[in-house]
Amino acid sequence: MSPPVIAFFNNKGGVGKTSLVYHLAWMYRDLGLNVLAADLDPQANLTSAFLDEERLEEIWLASDQPNTVFRCLQPLTRGIGDIADPIAEEIEDGLVLLNGDLQLSGFEDDLSTEWPRCLDRKERSFRVISAFWRLLQKAAVQQQSDVVLIDLGPNLGAINRSALIAADYVVIPLSPDLFSLQGLKNLGPTLQRWRKEWQERIDKNPDPDLRIPIGQMQPIGYIVLQHAVRLDRPVKAFQRWIERIPDTYHEEVLGDVDFHDTDIKTDPNCLALLKNYQSLMPMAQEAHKPIFHLKPADGAIGSHIAAVQNVYRNFKQLAHKIAQPIELTLP
Repeated sequence: MSPPVIAFFNNKGGVGKTSLVYHLAWMYRDLGLNVLAADLDPQANLTSAFLDEERLEEIWLASDQPNTVFRCLQPLTRGIGDIADPIAEEIEDGLVLLNGDLQLSGFEDDLSTEWPRCLDRKERSFRVISAFWRLLQKAAVQQQSDVVLIDLGPNLGAINRSALIAADYVVIPLSPDLFSLQGLKNLGPTLQRWRKEWQERIDKNPDPDLRIPIGQMQPIGYIVLQHAVRLDRPVKAFQRWIERIPDTYHEEVLGDVDFHDTDIKTDPNCLALLKNYQSLMPMAQEAHKPIFHLKPADGAIGSHIAAVQNVYRNFKQLAHKIAQPIELTLP
């Protein structure tokens, strides 16, 4: 049985999506799962979060092995074969990374061109459009992964369309502001359209031996990040935007126009409200570890110690909240 593939996606940038994927990957690993994190963002921010500059240089400049997403796709894009067997980066026992690559942006044109050709039953078109999914499946089998987490770039382009088709579930990170609300109005209908268009194409696959994704991309909820908190409540500047998120999400993403509730804490689709951890984030980035792994040697002293423990509790609770609707068993 294939592990669940969860994409974290918002067409608005700057909401803390990559940091969220990074910390959840570590949390699921800490909870005893074998985790595959996949960086399908051409900016490769997740990869740079996991790896230091010296290792990035070795991967991107001093190697020609299929150790990045883009290199795994090269035989297909060059017309000399299909996707290569990926070489995943072992971060720690139980956690591996499918490395991102800034050259992945060059795959956008192929994906745009081949999408309509699927309707003409072109085998290569199906191989190109399903390439991300088949690559993730190969890597998950190799690593015996229990769950796959995908980080995506902030746009509604062809790369993200094919990456989302590869996902079983979608989690939407949000900021409590006007831009995120407007983004939902684009994101929701676009997900619905892509799902419908892929369903129209699936039956036109000319090769019965070519496994392709079903394109489920089921939304399982949203996470509000980086809001300021005062006395355990969001400050007034953000509160009015937070109150509008439940209705907007239900209407635009789920197509539920009859839902009316401004209390985000009672909305079952709200997976978490995560505050800005201020000085802890740069400290964690410098140490190349998640916030909840910070030690006094990393600078986490005094009041930081309690904050680190709070972050651990928050992400553990979030990991369990995501696991429930997808029936992901945690040891």
